[in-house]
Amino acid sequence: MFRPLELFIGLRYTRAKRRNHFISFISLVSMLGIAVGVIALITVISVMNGFEKQLTDRILGMVAHVTISGVGESVHDWQHAVKTAAANPHVLGAAPYVERQALLQGTRVSGAVIRGVLPGEEPKVSDIDRKMVKGKLGDLKPGEFGIILGNELAMELGVGVGNKVTVVTPDVSVTPIGAVPRFKRCTVVGIFSVGFQEYDEGMAVMQMDDAERLFQLDGPTGIRLRLDDMFHAWDIGSDLAQQLGQFYRVRDWREGHANFFSAVSMEKKVMFIILSLIVAVATFNLVSTLVMLVTDKQADIAILRTLGISPQSIMGVFMVQGVIVGTFGILMGVLGGVALAINLPALVKWIEHVFHVEFLSPDIYYISEVPSDMHWSDVGWIAGIAFVFCVIATLYPAWRASRTQPAAALRYE
Repeated sequence: MFRPLELFIGLRYTRAKRRNHFISFISLVSMLGIAVGVIALITVISVMNGFEKQLTDRILGMVAHVTISGVGESVHDWQHAVKTAAANPHVLGAAPYVERQALLQGTRVSGAVIRGVLPGEEPKVSDIDRKMVKGKLGDLKPGEFGIILGNELAMELGVGVGNKVTVVTPDVSVTPIGAVPRFKRCTVVGIFSVGFQEYDEGMAVMQMDDAERLFQLDGPTGIRLRLDDMFHAWDIGSDLAQQLGQFYRVRDWREGHANFFSAVSMEKKVMFIILSLIVAVATFNLVSTLVMLVTDKQADIAILRTLGISPQSIMGVFMVQGVIVGTFGILMGVLGGVALAINLPALVKWIEHVFHVEFLSPDIYYISEVPSDMHWSDVGWIAGIAFVFCVIATLYPAWRASRTQPAAALRYE
């Protein structure tokens, strides 16, 4: 005989044609409900992963993983500090920088953070060279006082490439007529667009030597590092600070953006829990299906009991049947969810083209396309959770079946 017996009988019940077609209909509805729930969960989590990846790339593409700065206004002997940092195996790039706030005046006036960089070194620690929409980072030449603006900042100032911008610093110079603010006329040589308002609207880039002269510094204000693993930024930065000496302090990327990334992560976890509950509701449709099946099979259960099959085996028969129905629903959901998550951006574009609608207008949203980033680990977790819910949903109907008394079930047969 086929072993185990519970699996054999459960498979026979699953394949058998039922006299009660309503039970077959409820089983199909349960299977489709599980599939739809799994599809929704995989798709939504993939979209949230896509948005998180887009935001992470845009923010951390401009933010150093670790910043090492001096105790005073500038870092002395920065060449030695960069060489020491670059020798660390976890450091992918190191570059000095100057960063100060200033007032910029074009057709209109706006405040901004001025970042002085070395064009040859900056691509090692940021993506600004890949975010240029006009000009290039190499157009910043020492002594020429060129400046690159964020696209939102350029529109706010009413200037473009080739126009002049007056940079007014918060420092003052003492003259015979009194204290006057320091300022310098700079030429706009490029415009970048990161896709994040903090940088596009509030940052300008200059050549580092020019920035030092403008702010009267005798060296860079710090060193920016890019690491192979940004989540170990603090430990790596602290080790480097100890190597460099006690006159350095370390900051990592989480100091300015920890709350933002924590909020994104928490939102994804909450959404995962909510959608998991929806999947749970769908899987618990199996309860009604199996309860009706147990009622329909009372005579069969009684006969099996009289043949000597134990209550535990009867319970296993109906658990097997419920798990099979749930597994088919999960497989349909995984296949449909993976296919939808992979093709979602193209599908959204097709819907926008056919129906002449625009879900994320680029005039309003920085991310104007629906991103999708499917992780197989998420798919595995979703399928596993759905399977556990299916097993739990079979327990009560299977227990009811195991409690069937043969004499009572066969009384009117």
